[in-house]
Amino acid sequence: MQLGLIGLGKMGGNMRERLRNAGHTVVGYDQNPEVTDVESMVDLVDALDAPRTVWVMVPAGGPTQHVIDQLATLLKPGDVVVDGGNSRWTDDEKHAKQLHARGIGFVDAGVSGGVWGLKNGYALMVGGEKECVDHLKPIFDALKPEGPYGYVHAGKVGAGHFAKMVHNGIEYAMMQAYAEGWELLEKVDSVDNVREVFRSWQEGTVIRSWLLDLAVNALDEDHHLDKLRGYAEDSGEGRWTVEAAIDNAVPLPTITASLFARFASRQEDSPQMKMVAALRNQFGGHAVEAVKKA
Repeated sequence: MQLGLIGLGKMGGNMRERLRNAGHTVVGYDQNPEVTDVESMVDLVDALDAPRTVWVMVPAGGPTQHVIDQLATLLKPGDVVVDGGNSRWTDDEKHAKQLHARGIGFVDAGVSGGVWGLKNGYALMVGGEKECVDHLKPIFDALKPEGPYGYVHAGKVGAGHFAKMVHNGIEYAMMQAYAEGWELLEKVDSVDNVREVFRSWQEGTVIRSWLLDLAVNALDEDHHLDKLRGYAEDSGEGRWTVEAAIDNAVPLPTITASLFARFASRQEDSPQMKMVAALRNQFGGHAVEAVKKA
């Protein structure tokens, strides 16, 4: 099957390679001349036979909207666009309507697998009309992991990215739990080798997971994570998950707390903790620490 792929970064580039290894023809476009197959989106569209399928793997928001706007003018009725980035599901509905007005199909695909996807395959959560999704099944089959799992047609347009958003919210909470447990183990004097404790959990325990495996990898590279600063960004999907929970009156205390923990990581000297320290001093006479002068 032929596929145009826009965005050849860490995930897009590996997806192109995995698809080619499976026998598909992939024409890739990227602003980086060192990785692109063609010089422009016009050239990409011209290189594909009708009906064309173009998969978009660019950052959510403005960059994705820019690509969709261009494809809306370049593609023809019967063509299909797949957004495989981390777009918000509400944007999917807007993009589908924009393209449908020109007779162009739209599918949203939540993609998980990161830099390991080339070897292990990508978990795919897909939203869109059945006709469009079925047309893309050979591509999905090539990208997904081997075996019966790793792919789902989650529902109508927006369902794929909504499912991926919830997946990432759960990921936030799981990472936070591992991080808190690691910090507590590091804090006590009785545990001599935290790294090996984590390694011992990889088999036979109820908390074993791929994230745990990655934590062990990280500790192998940096035994006490001394080389890292305690700072973590959020991609936006954690925020969207919490916002969706509020809109639907669904309590998500664990995921919400993990998102707020990331916010706390960005503060060199937490203003909130200053107030907590001051209050503890006021009601209980607890000691406070003065700011060290340079």
